[in-house]
This record gives sequence, C-alpha cells and structure tokens, in this order.
Amino acid sequence: MASLMLTDCSSSTTRLIPTNRTNGAFLPRRCIGQLRLSTTASSRAGCTLSISSSSSPSPAKVIDGKAEAKKITDQITIDVSRMKESIGVVPGLAVILVGDRKDSETYVTNKKLACKSVGIKSLEVLLPEDSSEEEVLKYVAAFNDDHSVHGILVQLPLPSHMNEQKILNAVSIEKDVDGFHPLNIGRLAMKGGEPLFVPCTPKGFIELLHRYNIEIEGKRVVVIGRSNIVGMPAALLLLKENATVSVIHSKTKNPEEITREADIIISAAGQPTMVRGSWIKPGAVVIDVGTTQVEDLSARSGYRLVGDVCYEEACKVASVITPVPGGVGPMTIAMLLSNTLTSAKRIHNFE
Repeated sequence: MASLMLTDCSSSTTRLIPTNRTNGAFLPRRCIGQLRLSTTASSRAGCTLSISSSSSPSPAKVIDGKAEAKKITDQITIDVSRMKESIGVVPGLAVILVGDRKDSETYVTNKKLACKSVGIKSLEVLLPEDSSEEEVLKYVAAFNDDHSVHGILVQLPLPSHMNEQKILNAVSIEKDVDGFHPLNIGRLAMKGGEPLFVPCTPKGFIELLHRYNIEIEGKRVVVIGRSNIVGMPAALLLLKENATVSVIHSKTKNPEEITREADIIISAAGQPTMVRGSWIKPGAVVIDVGTTQVEDLSARSGYRLVGDVCYEEACKVASVITPVPGGVGPMTIAMLLSNTLTSAKRIHNFE
C-alpha cells in the first residue's frame, strides 16, 4: 500500500508546485492540517484511466453551480435594494487581511467584487505580516461595535505568531457570517439546534443538492476530510438532513472501500484527482469541494484548476457531479453574501 498526502481544505484555491511537495504549496484561505490515507498505487497515476462498462452508462449530469449562484445573488441584489429603500440600511461586510499572501489578496478582491455586484458595502483592513495579535483583535472589536457592519470575516491563514482560534472567537456571534464561532458550530452539532450562521461551503453544496432535487434523507454519505471549515460542519449538516454519514480521515483504513459504498460523496481533502472512478459506486452523486492550481504551461495563466475528483473517470460512473471550477466555489461566495444579508435583516428586524 502506498502513502498519499492530503491537505484538508476548504474550496479555496491551493497551488500545487511542480515537484508535488505539499509543504511548499500555497495554502488556501483556510487549511487545517494534513491527512495521510493509505491507497492503492493506481491513485498515484495520472488521471487518464478509462472506465469501461458493458452497459455503457450515460454520462453524469453536471451541476451548474455558477448558474445557481447567479439566481441566488440576483435575489440578494433585489433584497439589498429593497432594504435600502425601505429603512435606509445597506448590509456591510468587513474583511481583515493580515500579510501580503497573493492568494489571500485574490480571495479578498473576489469577495469585494461580489459585494459590489449585489450592492453590499465592503470594508477591508489590510495589516502587515508582523502585526500583533492585539492589533487584529482591536479591529475585530471595532467592527463588532460598528452598526454599519453586519458581517465580519477574518481572512485565513493568519501569520503563525497569532492564535487563530482566539481571534475567530472574538468575532461577535451575531456577525459571524463565516459560521465558525464555537457557539454557531455547537448549535449546528445539537439535535434541533439552530446556528445563527452555517459555514458557507457546506451550506452551498447542501443548497445545490436541494436545488437539483437530490434526495439526502436515508442515503449513505461519505465525507472525505474532517476540517473545521468544511468536513466537520458538512457531516453535521448532512446528519440534520437524516443521512447516514461516514467521515474519512487520517486514521481511516480502506478509504476506497468505504467511499465505494456511498450514495453521495463529498470530497474536501485538497488533493488533486485523488478520488478515482474506481472509488465511486455506479450512480453515486459526487460533490467535489477541492480546488487546486496545477501547473499547465499550455494555459494562458500558466496553471489550470482541478478538484479532488478525477473528473474524466468520475463522470463515467457517477449519476451527478460538480465540476471544478464552476461547481461548489461560486455557491460558497453566494452563501457568504446571503449570510451577510441575513445578518443585516436580523439586526434591523427587517423582513
């Protein structure tokens, strides 16, 4: 059995360097540790294996996350305009970025553009890498007290000298639009509990499943990855949907066999093309959360985006699949905007 390194990440982009050394990679906005799973040697090969079947199954239906996100943001635009006209309030989202990581700067820029597109006010604080933890906490406190701010997002990862959890815990639960405050996660974990906000990526792909009329109740679901950002909240959300949930993590034995039993696969490991066609039960639904930048000199940008799932193989086995890009990613941004609007409505008692 070969050893496979995985980075357990959100849907934010990871850069895979040409030498394939994970420790040298550009990490995503939130990246929690690493997973090491045992898998067969075939998983190390390029994603070119053809899946043959005597029954010649139909290609998987592709979920258009970009189109669904557009429907959601169109409605958000209407609601933001109505709120402004009715009570003179514009929802506001504040982002705190520490350091000069190019990937983090890109994510902040994208969120700023998304806010502008729906009429949400965007504020940002850019702090140098050597800023103190106290400086960051000062801005968090200021935004907590600012009535024009309805959502606060601390861009991760933070510099290593900062206590990430301490800073996230300082965000007011009423403005925790990322859904990472311990009380929000605790409420999500409780049977019958109602968090004020649900983490954006899990909330986004659950919404996609609903919009495509994919039944979750009673289904066997495998979640690959147990990060605080995607894997764990995803498992909790799926339990609330009455699914039977298995979580594959660093100590899981025979992950391929477990995954092959799933009706729905949620992959959030951050390892490109790890999930092969042979891992998937015919007719299963595949939700690919991973997004990795892989060097591609033929592309104008010099790279291409791939997911955790070997798409060319999976689409011949699965019944429904999300692409990368254009699947879960756009829904994550849409859910962030939705959570910010919800926060503003709740704070101002606006229906």
